[in-house]
Amino acid sequence: MFTTAELFGKFHSPKAPLLKARHRMAAAAPQELERLFQSCLPAGLLAQTQEGPNCRDRVYSLSVTFWTFLWQTLNPGSSCRQAVRKVMAWFAFLGRPAVSPDDSPYCQARRRLDRATLERALSASAQAAERRSGQAWRFHDREVIVGDGTTSAAPDTKENQRAYPQSANQKKGCGFPLVRWVALFSLSSGALLNVALGNKHKAELTLFRKLWDRLQAGMIFLADRLFCDYVTLAGLFLRKVDSVLRLNSSRDYDFRKGKKLGRYDRLVTWKKPERKPRTATQKLWRSLPGQITLRLIRYPVSFPGFRPKEIILVTTLLDPVLYPAAELARLYLRRWWVELFLRDIKTTLQMDHLRCQSPAMLRREILMHLIGYNLIRCLMAEAAGIHHVDLELISFKGSVDTLRQFSLVIAQARSRRQQSQLICAMLAALAADPLPHRPHRIEPRSQKRRRKDYPFLIKPRGELRAKLLRTNKLKNRKA
Repeated sequence: MFTTAELFGKFHSPKAPLLKARHRMAAAAPQELERLFQSCLPAGLLAQTQEGPNCRDRVYSLSVTFWTFLWQTLNPGSSCRQAVRKVMAWFAFLGRPAVSPDDSPYCQARRRLDRATLERALSASAQAAERRSGQAWRFHDREVIVGDGTTSAAPDTKENQRAYPQSANQKKGCGFPLVRWVALFSLSSGALLNVALGNKHKAELTLFRKLWDRLQAGMIFLADRLFCDYVTLAGLFLRKVDSVLRLNSSRDYDFRKGKKLGRYDRLVTWKKPERKPRTATQKLWRSLPGQITLRLIRYPVSFPGFRPKEIILVTTLLDPVLYPAAELARLYLRRWWVELFLRDIKTTLQMDHLRCQSPAMLRREILMHLIGYNLIRCLMAEAAGIHHVDLELISFKGSVDTLRQFSLVIAQARSRRQQSQLICAMLAALAADPLPHRPHRIEPRSQKRRRKDYPFLIKPRGELRAKLLRTNKLKNRKA
C-alpha cells in the first residue's frame, strides 16, 4: 500500500527539511493543486526553460499557467477572468507585486503551453494512477484495456468549423463544430492511457489505429461491436494482443459451422476481405494474414434492465479450459465501465461542450481535462489502497468535490504535520462514502423536467436578429 508521502511527494515526508511558512506557500503559489499532484508528473516538466516561448521570467510562467489551467478544468464553468482573479488573490496573499486584472496575458500564456509537454503530463499521470492502483483488477493476471470513442461540441467559430465541421444535417450557422476522439482506458485503474483526436470525417477505427502502439504484448483489448472488424482482430493478434469484442451486427454467423468447444461456443475461421477498408493503410493491409481462427460465443443475458437478451462475442482467446465462456461473458459486461469513465470526463468535468475559440486551444483544453481526470484517479487509487476499499466503490464526482474543499486548507496548513493530517482526512473522506450497491439497476430513459418553450435555431442568429429589428421598426412606424 502507498503512504501519503509516496503519493504527494517528498514535501510530505517526515524526513524532509522543514520549510518556513512563507517559503512553503511560495512553493505552491499560485495554485494549491501543485502541492498535491506535483509528484505525479515528471521532475522538471514545468520548469522554466533556457530558450523558447517559456524562457522569460513572467507572472504566468509555465508552472503557474499549467496549474491554473488545471484548476479551471476541475472547476467547470470557471472563466479566464475568474482564473486571473485567483492568481491575483494568491499573489496578494504572498505579498508579491500586484497582478494585472486583464485576462489577456493569461490567455496568451495558455497558448504558449506546448502540446508535447501536455502529452507527457497525460502519459505520466496515467502511469502514476496505474502504480497506485497496482493490480486492483486483472483478468487471469493480464491487463485489460478498454476503448471507445465519443464527440465533444466546440464553439461555433470559423477556425473551429474549418478544423472540426458540424454535422451535415444541420444548416450553416445553426450547429456546432464536433471534435471526435477515441481513448484507451485501463480497466484496473480507470486511467486514460492515450487519446486520438479528429473531426467527423475521421472514422473511429481510423483514430483507433493511431493508438495501437499503446497496446503491448500480453494485454487484452475490450470494446463494443464497432471495433469488431478483421483488421482489428488480425492486426492486434500479430502484436500478441488478444481481443474480446461483441460481434458486429453486419456480420453473419452460424453456430452449426466450425469446431464445437461447448454449447454455443465454436472455433471459426474468418478470411481476409477482398477489398481493403478505408480505415486501414496499405502497409497494415499487406501485413495481415489471409485468414485467422477466432472463437465465437453466444451467451444469454437474463439481467433486468439489459436491452439485449443475448450477446455474441468474438475473441482470440481460444482455450475453452483456461478461458471459459461464462468468464468471457462477465468480462465483456465490464466494458460498461468505459461509459462511466466517459461520463466522468464529459459530464462531471463538463468536457461535453468545449469553450476555446481555436483548434489549437481546443486540443490543449482537451488534454488538460484528461490530465485532470487522471490526477483525480490517482487520488481515488490512493484512498482505496490505504483504506482497503474497492476502487470501483469510490465516487469520481465525490472525489472532485472533496478535492476542491480540502485543497484550499491543505495549502494553508501551518506545519507539515497539520498538512499530513489534512491529507489523511481527505483520503479517509473519500473511502468513507462508498457508492451504494445497486445491482441490475433499472432506470427509464425519459426526462422528468420539461424543456422551456423556445423554438430551435433554424437560421443563423444574425438573420433572425435583423428580422426582429425590421419587425420592431415597422411596429414603431405604425404606432
